Amino acid sequence: MGIMDRVSRLVRANVNDLIDQAEDPEKMIDQILRDMQGGITSARAQVASMIAQEKELEADVRENEELSSEWGEKARRAVAAGKDDLAREALRRKHDATGNLTLYKEQHDVQQHTVAKLKHQLQLLESKYQSTLSQRDSLIARQRRAKATQQVAERVTTLSPFDASSELDRMERKIRSNESHAAATIEMQDTSVDAQFRELDYDVDIEQELEALKGGSSTGVAGSLNDGNQTST
Repeated sequence: MGIMDRVSRLVRANVNDLIDQAEDPEKMIDQILRDMQGGITSARAQVASMIAQEKELEADVRENEELSSEWGEKARRAVAAGKDDLAREALRRKHDATGNLTLYKEQHDVQQHTVAKLKHQLQLLESKYQSTLSQRDSLIARQRRAKATQQVAERVTTLSPFDASSELDRMERKIRSNESHAAATIEMQDTSVDAQFRELDYDVDIEQELEALKGGSSTGVAGSLNDGNQTST
């Protein structure tokens, strides 16, 4: 028997855990509101039926009051006419009507108390429904915030700070490498331009030196010729 109790408790625990996991508070709140609305509709129908019964009992009370009074009057008239047998029959019927009147009054009192109690319960149920309805949006908003917070917390737990830091370091190294390559490319372009200008300067210097040499050579030849002419003279 102890094993069966443990198995039963284990099954109930697992079933309850599955139910808890499957429950969606937002859907459950809407279902609670639907259930409450259905309960209010049923309660209203029940109260209406009880009120109808109260009205019937009230009519029975009035009817038996009238019968009791009517048969009492007939008994007095029979006595006045000297008809004792007729008076006795009238009194018997008056007695029956009075007995029924007492019974109906008791039932009517009980019915009134029941109707008043049901009306109060219906008012409480309607008030609770309105309160739940007004809280619905707030409760759903709280549920959504809680769900979002939980999702963020689970995401943060999944992504460890160390992994994120390592990835950022890798990205930073890659950016630095890209910056270095860009700077090197610009420097190479600058060097190429400078070399071209230096080459131009070098060509100018060569030409100038060549012209100088040419000019120097022409001056030397002319001087030699002039010196020879002077000697001959």
